[in-house]
Amino acid sequence: MLQAVGVSAEDEAVYRTLLRTPECTVRELVEASGRDRTALRRSLTRLEDLGLLSRTAHRPARLIPARPDVAVEVLVARQQAQLERTRSAARALVAEMRSPARLRPENLVEVIVGQQAIANRFVQLVNGTESEVLALDRPPYAVRQEDAGPHVRGRLGVGVRVRGIYAPESLELPGALEEAIRSAEDGEESRVHPQVPIKLTISDRSVALLPLAMDEVRGSALVVRESALVEALVQLWHLLWEQAVPIVPGTADGEPVTDSRLLTLLASGMKDEAIARQLELSSRTVGRRVADLMETLGARTRFQAGVQAERRRLLGG
Repeated sequence: MLQAVGVSAEDEAVYRTLLRTPECTVRELVEASGRDRTALRRSLTRLEDLGLLSRTAHRPARLIPARPDVAVEVLVARQQAQLERTRSAARALVAEMRSPARLRPENLVEVIVGQQAIANRFVQLVNGTESEVLALDRPPYAVRQEDAGPHVRGRLGVGVRVRGIYAPESLELPGALEEAIRSAEDGEESRVHPQVPIKLTISDRSVALLPLAMDEVRGSALVVRESALVEALVQLWHLLWEQAVPIVPGTADGEPVTDSRLLTLLASGMKDEAIARQLELSSRTVGRRVADLMETLGARTRFQAGVQAERRRLLGG
């Protein structure tokens, strides 16, 4: 079990014996484990180096095993730090590649086939981001939202900026709007746009993951590295961001929270029935409130109503 954090099977067996017989001496441990004394001492030294074991000062010294949950957390953190150093070193090595090699098509574009492979690449891309994740979110999904969410929120916890634009259909899925609101409350900058053209994840404005075919997102995907295409995808993202409205908009003085949410859902392009389900209102109530809000705002379209309302909030009235 502990081999993943650098503990050999032999040393883990010794550690497990220590957990069953805490504060024993080396002699008592030899008797309890039935192992060769010399090999056992080597295991004890390695366990000490890993922080899984300490010794008392008096003679004969007694062996104190560290709490597994605390010790393993330290080992995991140490390994993660090592992986981060390795990842940084790999990026530095890329800079040493000769320019023609870096620009070869096979080094710029990677085709990924299979839902699990795409899911793994998404997690790798997000976990490797150092400063910013830009995303366009729309179904269908290769990575289940309940699996993708923790990885994205994990990057928020280490200071990575996460900015996402959601399609209306992504928010209509059961629990999706609540999940998007939770992410926004955790620090994600999220907006909704009625016409998100493609599913897209961009890491540090240098690597992009997108489906190879619009209707076959589960089957194949592209990873595109530093190139004019990535720059164009970043520009596309920013154009949509400027047109989108916040999922969790500010609420003007005296404006009901329900109206604030309603305007966001209107701007997303959701139909009255879907909005009614999200707000737990009747379709008739939603329809009547939509008409009132559009008349108040002087808006000709639902999206325009959401945008105008957000602009009024930003301008303070």
